[in-house]
Amino acid sequence: HWSRRRDEMRTAILPHEYGGMPPAPDSTTAVRRCTSRIRGTGIELRIYEIRCVVCDREISFSLRLWIPPGEAPKPVVLDGDGCWRYFSDDIVSRVVARGNIAASFDRTALAADDRDNYRDTGLYRLLPDAGFGALSAWAWGYHRCVDALATIDGVRPEQIAITGHSRGGKTVLLAGATDERIALVNPNNSGTGGCAPNHRKTDKAEVVADFFRSGNIFWFGKDFAEHRDRDAELPYEQHYLHALVAPRLLLQTEAYEDAGASPPGSYASCLEARRVYEFLGAPEALGWAFREGGHNHQVEDYEALLDFMDCAFHERDVRRDFQRSLFPDLYELLT
Repeated sequence: HWSRRRDEMRTAILPHEYGGMPPAPDSTTAVRRCTSRIRGTGIELRIYEIRCVVCDREISFSLRLWIPPGEAPKPVVLDGDGCWRYFSDDIVSRVVARGNIAASFDRTALAADDRDNYRDTGLYRLLPDAGFGALSAWAWGYHRCVDALATIDGVRPEQIAITGHSRGGKTVLLAGATDERIALVNPNNSGTGGCAPNHRKTDKAEVVADFFRSGNIFWFGKDFAEHRDRDAELPYEQHYLHALVAPRLLLQTEAYEDAGASPPGSYASCLEARRVYEFLGAPEALGWAFREGGHNHQVEDYEALLDFMDCAFHERDVRRDFQRSLFPDLYELLT
């Protein structure tokens, strides 16, 4: 009956919180625009134009790949926060040094991260009456990158990891929950709408009203927005998304001082999700890594992801406990 329960959770959370997902494209094509070698490294840089046809209209965006030397196909780390610069040259070099392809795109090509003009951009230009929020459009971008990566030589399409930070972390969890081709899902500091619970909040954790104050309620669907000041009445919990990822790999990366993202609450979501992973016979596929510091996508977060990939994809021994017990007073912190 697990497939039935999965469908129930999917139906409960996706239309209500995110306004559903954009339709699958009629086609996705990856067109190589240029190739170059990064001097002194052996790394090949490729830039692709990803063309998607939706309702007989086309949308396109860029995908960059940094490919390490060697002929054998390699796992991929796909980061969609190209609108920011967390996925820096230093991070790219660390990804590639572990034998992975680094890949980056800008999710805001699918919908602007701007409350005033987002409806005039990206997918909304093709689907002007769409009810999905920006998070769904951004997650759709990850899916189209997976379409493209599956056609590109040198890629192991069954070993694609996706990562993103904050609103990008919310996006990543949604993308992973709605595409079973994604092997490893890594939301970083994702907070409410991501890994943090809706019904039990920690001090200073995000609530629905905060997205109105920041002007970012357009990330979500209208039903979620109607629960302003009524978070505890939302008819689902965020660990539903974790359960939709299961039994695939899921690594949550968090920061202890990131109060808005509710580190204890996000850890509680992992504990709830672990029951599903155990039920499905994949308890080691779920992990978490917490660091000191605040709201950022730091080297330590990427290093945790690369360690997790070392274990799962490269069969390397890693001295890290991805299921460390945290917050002994957890349920006193949750209200």
